[in-house]
Amino acid sequence: QVHLVESGGGLVQAGGSLRLSCAASGRAFSQVAMAWFRQAPGKEREFVASMRWSGGSTYYGDSVKGRFAISRNIARNSIYLQMNDLKPEDTAVYFCPLQRVGASDYGYWGQGTQVTVSS
Repeated sequence: QVHLVESGGGLVQAGGSLRLSCAASGRAFSQVAMAWFRQAPGKEREFVASMRWSGGSTYYGDSVKGRFAISRNIARNSIYLQMNDLKPEDTAVYFCPLQRVGASDYGYWGQGTQVTVSS
């Protein structure tokens, strides 16, 4: 079983920055990738960014390219999302899923952390 805990959300004014963290724990797991998704009220879940655990390749959704940056700390089994130039449309609950080795998708999800951007 893998346990994921997101943190770092909060209320920020438009143009501001936040840094989200996600720590993974559990018994003897290896991940292929970790990512950030978000979901705003009444909207579908949206891909934000992902990182391959081996090699560190990164991918971003079009709406956040150039503003957000995903990074990882291998020793801490953690990923981060640095969010700059935040906009009201970035308001959402941000989730950190994990894809285990041998899995075809993100099978483990955290509870999420709320990000609210005021105009």
